[in-house]
Amino acid sequence: SVMEPLDTLIHARWIIPVEPAGRVLEHHALGVRDGRIVALVPSAEAPTRFAAQETVTLDHHVLIPGLVNAHTHAAMSLLRGLADDLPLRTWLEQHIWPAEARWVSAEFVRDGTALAIAEMLASGTTCFNDMYFFPESVVEAARAAGMRASLGIVVFDGPTTWGSGPEEYLRKGLEVRNHCEGDPLFSFMFAPHAPYTVSERWLREIHALATSYGLPVHTHVHETADEVAESIARYGKRPIARLQELGLFTPSLLAVHMTQLTNEEIAECARSGVHVAHCPESNLKLASGCCPIARLLAAGVNVALGTDGAASNNDLDMLGELRTAALLAKGVSGDAAAVPAETALEMATLGGARALGLGDAIGSLVPGKWADLTALDLTAAATHPVHHVVSTLVYSAGRENVTDVWVAGRRLVHDRALATTNVTAVLQRAEAWRRRIAAADASSDR
Repeated sequence: SVMEPLDTLIHARWIIPVEPAGRVLEHHALGVRDGRIVALVPSAEAPTRFAAQETVTLDHHVLIPGLVNAHTHAAMSLLRGLADDLPLRTWLEQHIWPAEARWVSAEFVRDGTALAIAEMLASGTTCFNDMYFFPESVVEAARAAGMRASLGIVVFDGPTTWGSGPEEYLRKGLEVRNHCEGDPLFSFMFAPHAPYTVSERWLREIHALATSYGLPVHTHVHETADEVAESIARYGKRPIARLQELGLFTPSLLAVHMTQLTNEEIAECARSGVHVAHCPESNLKLASGCCPIARLLAAGVNVALGTDGAASNNDLDMLGELRTAALLAKGVSGDAAAVPAETALEMATLGGARALGLGDAIGSLVPGKWADLTALDLTAAATHPVHHVVSTLVYSAGRENVTDVWVAGRRLVHDRALATTNVTAVLQRAEAWRRRIAAADASSDR
C-alpha cells in the first residue's frame, strides 16, 4: 500500500473536533497537508497510513480548534488599564475617545495589534475579528505573525485620525481589502460602529455595499440600557427596530453585546438569522448588563464570544471568556444546566467562525478546513483528574495550559514559545507608547 504524504501528523491524548457536537476522540492523530486538515484517525493506525515530514506527539494534551475572538479592538491593548472602573459613556467620551484622538496612528495600531496578537496566540486564539482604525496596520501585524484576522471596515459619522468621515473610511477600507485579495488569512466585514454613531443615510449605504460585495456587517447593538432609552427618545423606537427597517437585520449581521433584549427581539434574532457576539467580561466590567445567551441559544440563535478591547476587559483571554460566559449564563438564567461546557467551547470556536462568515473554513476539526489548532497540556494538579475532558477544559484549564498553536498548519506557538513573534521587541514598543502617553498626561496636569 502507498503511504499518504503529510506535512504534519499530530498525536494527542484527546481531540475535541467540535463537529459533530459532543464527540471526544481519545488517542487520535490529526493529519495536515498544505495548511489543511486531511484526516483524523486512531493514533495506532496513523503510522501505517501516513508518511509525515514532521510528527508531533502531545501525550498529555487536548487538541481543539483554534479559538475565535469574534469581537475585539486589538490595538486598544496599548490603552489597557488607562481608565478603569467607569461606566461606558464616561469611559468612552471622557477618556478613550480623547486618548484615541491624540494617539491613534498607523504606528500605534501596528504596535498595539502586535501586542494583542502576542497575547492572543499565547492563549490559544487563532483568529480575531477586529473593529478598529488603520486596518492596513492590522494586516501588517497579523501577516508578520501568521495570525488569521477578520477585519472591520470601520465607519463613524465624524472625523478621526484615520479619516474625514464615512466616504473616506469606506474607500480606505475597501482599498485594504483589495490589497489582501487572495490571502486566505484575511477576510473583511463592514463595521459601522453603532446605530448611534452612524447616520441612517450611511447605514443604508453600508447595507447596499455589504449586499453588493457579499460581505457581512459587524456593529455594536443594545450595549447598554442608556443606548436603548436614547434611541427611543430620538427616533421613537429601539435600535434593533431601526436596523430592521434599514434592512440590516439579516444572517449577515453580527450584533455585538446585545445586553438589552425583549422576548420579541430574541424571537426576531432567531427568525432573521442574526449572529450575536457575547462579550461577558467587558459588559460586566462596564456594568453594561448581561446578554441573555441561554435564551438566545434556546431560540436557535448562533452565539459567538469576544473579549472586546483590552481597555475594557482587561485581557484578550478567550479561555477565560468562555468560562465566564458559561458561569454567567447559569447565574443570569437561574439554571445550572444552561450553557454546558460543550456549548461554551462551541461558541468560542465554531460559533465565532459562523458569525464571521468563516464557518466552512475554520472553527472545527473537520477534513478540508484550515488546520487552525490549539493544544493544551493537562498534566498539572489543577487539571486532574480528567473525568470529562471538555469540562476540565472549560472549568479548570486556562491560558497557562496552552502549549502549541497552529494557523493554517503553521506552528506559531511551539512549547509555549512564540515562534513568529519577537516578544521582547513587541514589549519594548508597548513600553515606549506607555512612556509617551504618561509624559503627555503629566504635562497636561501642570
